[in-house]
Amino acid sequence: MKFSVIFEAQLADPTVEREHQVIRDCVEQAVHAEEMGFDRIWAVEHHSLKWYAHMSAPEIFLTWVAAKTSTIRIGHGVVCMPFNFNHPARVAERAAMLDLLSGGRLDLGAGRGGTEQETSLCGVDKDRTTQEVEEALRIIGKAWQEDELEYHGELIDIDPHPILPRPRQTPHPPLFLACSRTDTLRQAAELGIGALVMGFAGPESIKEMRQAYDAAVDARDGGRFVSSVVNDHFSVLCPTIVLDDRERAQRIGIRGQRFFAQSIGHWYGGAGIPDEAVVEGADEAAAMREAAEQVVARLNEHHIPVRPTATATFNADHAYGTADDAIAYVERLRDAGADEIMCLIQMGTVPQEACMETIRQWGEKVIPHFRDERREQRLEESR
Repeated sequence: MKFSVIFEAQLADPTVEREHQVIRDCVEQAVHAEEMGFDRIWAVEHHSLKWYAHMSAPEIFLTWVAAKTSTIRIGHGVVCMPFNFNHPARVAERAAMLDLLSGGRLDLGAGRGGTEQETSLCGVDKDRTTQEVEEALRIIGKAWQEDELEYHGELIDIDPHPILPRPRQTPHPPLFLACSRTDTLRQAAELGIGALVMGFAGPESIKEMRQAYDAAVDARDGGRFVSSVVNDHFSVLCPTIVLDDRERAQRIGIRGQRFFAQSIGHWYGGAGIPDEAVVEGADEAAAMREAAEQVVARLNEHHIPVRPTATATFNADHAYGTADDAIAYVERLRDAGADEIMCLIQMGTVPQEACMETIRQWGEKVIPHFRDERREQRLEESR
C-alpha cells in the first residue's frame, strides 16, 4: 500500500498575504512528506474557487516541489482536461517536461473541473466535459507513444506534429481519473487507468466503489484503452489530523473538514459562504452534524433528492486522533480495497503546525506500521 498527501491550497480568510503564505506552507509540507517517507504528493487544479482551492497552476507548484525533493513521486492530480482549460497537446508537453526534470517521478490525473464558476471563466462547454476528458486522455496517450501526434476525433483534429520533449518514463507517466461516482469508476477501468477516489463516505462506501471498479476491470475487453500500458491503481482520500492529544486532533480535523465541506458546497451546490470562524474548545462534532442538517434542509426546500453523496463530506468518521486511531482507520480502508491512502491534511482552518505534526506522526508511526506488517507477511510467506 502507498501513502500520499494531497493539496488543494484551501484558505479561510483569503487575503493576498494569507494566500501567499498557504502556498509556501504547502511546499513546506510536501518537502516534509518526502522526509517522512511518503510515496507521493498530489496537487489539484481548480480555477476561481475562492476558499476551496487556490491551486490554479499545480504544474508550477509541482515543479518547485520536484526541485526541492529527490524521491517522492509528483502527482499532477488532476489536470482539468476540457480543451478550453488545457489543450491536450499542451498537457502532454508540460507533463513530459515535468517528468523529465523530476527524474521520472510524475503521475498524471484527469478531471472535468465542472463547476459553473470554473467553466464560465474559461468558456468551457459543460455538456462536453466528460467527452473532452476522455478524448484528451486518448490524445495524450497517443502523443507519448508515437513519433508524431496525429488525431482526428469527434471533437478535435490535430494534424501530424511531434510532441516535445518526450517523458522520462517509458512509454509515459501513469494515468489516473478523478472518480466520485460509479460511472466514472467504470470509465477509469474501461480506459485502463487508475482511480482517484473521494473517500468521505467512509470504508463501507469505498468497499462498494472498489467492487464496482474491479467488476469493470474484469468485464472490459481492452477496446477503450487509452494506452498500451494499463494502470489499475485505486487511490482513496483519507482526511486526517494526528496529534498526541486525541481530542485536539479531532477538534482541529473536524473543523477543517467542515470548512472543506462548506466550501465545496458553496461552489458545487450553491450553498452560502463557508464559516471561517475557529472557536477554541467548540464542539466541532456537533457543529458538523448541524451543518449536515442544514444541507438536508436546503435540498428539501428546493425539492432536490437527498442522496448519501449529498452529505458525505460531512461524515466526520476519519483518521482524526492519535497515531493508533489513524492506523485503525487505515486498516479499514486497506480492507476495503485501497491501494493508496491519499492524506487530506491541508484543510482551510487547519494551522500549519498541525499539518506538519500530522505528517511527522504518519511518517514515524502510521506508515511504518504498514511497512513492518508487509515485511512480516513476506517473511511468513517465504518460510
